Amino acid sequence: MLFVFFGCSKKKIDGVFVTSSEDSLSIYFTLANDFSLAKEKRLSFTQKAFNVVINKDNDSVNRVNLFKVANRYYNINDWNAFNKTVHIVLEKSESAKDTLNVIKAYTYLGDYYESQAILDSSFQFYYKAEKMYANLGDNLNLGKTLINKATLQFKAGDFFGSEKSVFNVLRIIKDEKKANNIIYDAYNLLGITYGELGQFENAIAYHNKALLISDDETIPKVFQSKATTYNNIGVLYLTSKKYLLAKKYFLKGLEQINLKVQKPYVYAMLVDNLAYSKFKLNDANELPQLFYDSLKLSDSLQLTTGMFVTKLHLSEYFHSNNNTIKAIQYSKEALLLSRTTNNPRDALSALKQLSIIEPKKASIYTKEYIQINENLQKAERAMGDKFSRIEYETDRIKTENSSLEVQNRNLVYVFSALTILGLFLYIIKAQKTKNRELLYKQQQQKANEDIYNLMISQQNTIETNRVKEKKRVAQELHDGVLGRLFGVRMNLDGLNNFQDEMAINQRINYLSELKNIEQDIREISHDLNREKSELINNFVAIVDNLFEEQRNTFPSKLVSVIDRRIKWERMVNSVKINLFRIMQESLQNINKYAKADLITIEVKRQEDDLLLVITDNGIGFNSKTKKKGIGIQNMLSRTKECHGLFNIKSKKGEGTVITVTLPIEQKQKQIPS
Repeated sequence: MLFVFFGCSKKKIDGVFVTSSEDSLSIYFTLANDFSLAKEKRLSFTQKAFNVVINKDNDSVNRVNLFKVANRYYNINDWNAFNKTVHIVLEKSESAKDTLNVIKAYTYLGDYYESQAILDSSFQFYYKAEKMYANLGDNLNLGKTLINKATLQFKAGDFFGSEKSVFNVLRIIKDEKKANNIIYDAYNLLGITYGELGQFENAIAYHNKALLISDDETIPKVFQSKATTYNNIGVLYLTSKKYLLAKKYFLKGLEQINLKVQKPYVYAMLVDNLAYSKFKLNDANELPQLFYDSLKLSDSLQLTTGMFVTKLHLSEYFHSNNNTIKAIQYSKEALLLSRTTNNPRDALSALKQLSIIEPKKASIYTKEYIQINENLQKAERAMGDKFSRIEYETDRIKTENSSLEVQNRNLVYVFSALTILGLFLYIIKAQKTKNRELLYKQQQQKANEDIYNLMISQQNTIETNRVKEKKRVAQELHDGVLGRLFGVRMNLDGLNNFQDEMAINQRINYLSELKNIEQDIREISHDLNREKSELINNFVAIVDNLFEEQRNTFPSKLVSVIDRRIKWERMVNSVKINLFRIMQESLQNINKYAKADLITIEVKRQEDDLLLVITDNGIGFNSKTKKKGIGIQNMLSRTKECHGLFNIKSKKGEGTVITVTLPIEQKQKQIPS
């Protein structure tokens, strides 16, 4: 009687009476997802739910409950417990051959490794899930998984790959119903991607599309999609320096109901962005308190990214108010945070800010900035290659497994076929003996024809390459070596009438220059396919040296303007080489023929193109009637090689203007691996 009495008794959990472990489990799940409770309290209820579920039999209900537990660990950012729970449910799903839950576990593991910034492992699990969903024909879950993959590509810096993946998702789910939650994620990611690519209009367009469907019933209100989109649109306007519009959208985001409870990290971002927009509008109201509020919330949530951005904003704020001590303090804290989290992109932003605040140490910060930037580019390229390798290796393993299954299934058929084959062996052998001699003669004749064709093809290739190489060497000697020889010759001629010590020293310098030209000719003859490495590796410095040499050698005044915002390291080497040679050839022509007093060279970015404008006030010529010499032909040839446009305008007595327009993004031929 006592056993029955206590077995049927009720227990009370936080004011709610329950009568069984199933009832208590339901209450635990509900309370663990109550965002109004403290994080520690929600963690306690999640652990209690786990203790109930873990001892149950491995059935479908038990696996569903384990996923619920994992979801709640995810919501409170307990990544270790989340990872442990997912591995348990994966093992149970594999044991029960529950394909759907195996796939679900793969996507959860992808989420885990993404949260830990281990992008290659995350990509691997998402790719496994993608293939299994594709085999099942489950387009909705396939679309969700592909969105996760596209997000990884975005985080790895592969913006074009991410864009391609998102459009693939939209094609897959175009005929699916209740897919607006996936479409929202796709539009949101496209908006962010285009923002990174600098395509403002496309970014705004896709964020507005996301905003239109953010209230759809398939998107849970707890996700606070509308607030997220308002923040993203505000960031775009902030980047475009439209601070009033940015502030408007940040305020709209903060107006969303239960935002701070349901998505505290979005709330923290909106507060920080609002503060920054007010700072840019010179609105000191509530500043810097708004920054402090955002920083405190991000710190409590352990949001390192949010903490980093806010500290950088605080540094900029105090720097504008001439509080250098606090500006340096927050910049250094941001830099330390980026190093602790191993986030090179954040480190670049912090170093840039420090170089502004501490100009005396700018060279130190710039040196570290360049090193980190180079390492980051290499890492991004390696990550893109690693993603491709993961896809290849996963497909190969899957193919090998499928091949083994096919082999096992076909063993019976092979043995049966062997018996039938034996009956035909004698007939086939006799027939082969009769045909062998004829087949041999035919093969010999075909081989002779192939050898002859190969010889002809080889000869044609040799001749073609010889002509191309002769043209390239001629261009190199004309554009590079002869121009320098001309300058040395003119200066030596000018020194013939002088015998003083200064003239002797200048002659020695010019003789040294002749030795350098001799070394250049030797390098060209030894390796015709090699361009000067310093031109490729440090383009701006080489161009500056060219201009300095021009100023020291010739009396005409040279004014040069190079847009320092151009990212030369992202441009292919062939463009930089040809651009340098065009400038060199232009200066040579001006020195020879123009008799100019003023030369202006301007290099700037114009949308997606690189613009080179070379102007002189020399005697000019009639560009419509005068035959173009080899120098201009070489410049035209180099421009066409870079898929650009070449234009020259000149009139007698009115000087000359050369305009070269080159696309920054060059299409390169793919080399088979």
